[in-house]
Amino acid sequence: MIDPARTREIIREGNVSIDLIAEGQGPLIVMLPSRGRGSEDFDEVAAGIARAGFRVLRPQPRGAGRSTGPLDGIRLQDLAGDVAAVLAREDAGPAIIAGHAFGSWVARMVATDHPHLVRCIVLMAAASRAYPVGLRGVVEAAGDLALPDDERLQALRRAFFAPGSDPSSWLDGWAPDAIRAQAVAVAATPQATYWPARDVPLLDLVAEHDPFKPRERWYETAEDFGARATVKLIAGASHALLSEQPQAVVDAIVEWTQGQTHTR
Repeated sequence: MIDPARTREIIREGNVSIDLIAEGQGPLIVMLPSRGRGSEDFDEVAAGIARAGFRVLRPQPRGAGRSTGPLDGIRLQDLAGDVAAVLAREDAGPAIIAGHAFGSWVARMVATDHPHLVRCIVLMAAASRAYPVGLRGVVEAAGDLALPDDERLQALRRAFFAPGSDPSSWLDGWAPDAIRAQAVAVAATPQATYWPARDVPLLDLVAEHDPFKPRERWYETAEDFGARATVKLIAGASHALLSEQPQAVVDAIVEWTQGQTHTR
């Protein structure tokens, strides 16, 4: 059941329309979904964070939900600009940007291009700087609605879900237009452009079974960025972290961000 306090509206900025889900009151958190996924993946996590005293904004990426805008010839800077437009309209001071997987790249880009809008960043099941190239094809198969369900489930088990987790909930929720647009944006944006995320504090929620960040890379963020990075391991989860361990994600974000809202 959708919380009656949860709202949904269209925000327009130039030739872009942003489908925005919002709930709660308090310090601002913006949640950005994984590649080709809609922000409904955050339903349970967003509700938990809102109950803890935060205002949670979930802009759908271009090509997902009712969000529209140019899908070709774009860069991550354009997708970050969509998030910045939502934050400027909210006009509630710098926000915590929480990005799941691909969304973590957009979060870093928002901090890079719009530092005055960002207090800190939460990385959720974010890939390591370099991960096995073969996983890209597995992600494409998982989101390919033309493939049989059994093939897609196999891909979901390999790339997204921990042993013993049920991947069937992720047969739905894919946005093919968003998948294509995000591939274009990443290909046009050098990783070094966004990876450092300027100097903002970072919380890296590492999923225990995530093939995009294997054990030897678990603490890569702390090794790269020192004291401004905090790494927390979430057991019993893989790349689909939000769906597998939603309460653990809520608890980790709330505990860490409550401190950040008072220190920046």
